[in-house]
Amino acid sequence: MDKKQAESGTSNPFGIPPMGNVKDSAQQIWLAGLGAFAKAQEEGSKVFEALVKDGVGMQAKSQAMAEEKIAEATSKMNSMAQGMSERATGQWDKLENIFEDRVAKALKKLGVPSARDVEMLIARVDELTKTVQTLSDKLDAAKPKATRSKPEA
Repeated sequence: MDKKQAESGTSNPFGIPPMGNVKDSAQQIWLAGLGAFAKAQEEGSKVFEALVKDGVGMQAKSQAMAEEKIAEATSKMNSMAQGMSERATGQWDKLENIFEDRVAKALKKLGVPSARDVEMLIARVDELTKTVQTLSDKLDAAKPKATRSKPEA
């Protein structure tokens, strides 16, 4: 055994520790493993709690995003429904106008006067009524003069 081997406590040239040191090393490795396990358990619960907290935050974010998307979809659907309603109303208006035109043509072919024709006739009758009344008033005013000039019999 040389001086270095004697100082280091090794008895062979390959650096293998003596039996007592192996036992100590194994004991230290075992304790290190237990310490790592305890640390993992301790840290594991902290990590688990942190993951739960992060999960709650993520759930709130995804819920808010989902509600936002639902609001957008609802808005788009309302807009589309309004557009379709406006188009349908426009189509009904066109259909109504077509129907009115066809009915008016059919009535005209049958000789039925239109509302405009009736209004014009009413205006003409009113005008003629006023003219007749004016002439009647003038005739009534002229009659007494004519009866005065005739001798009584």
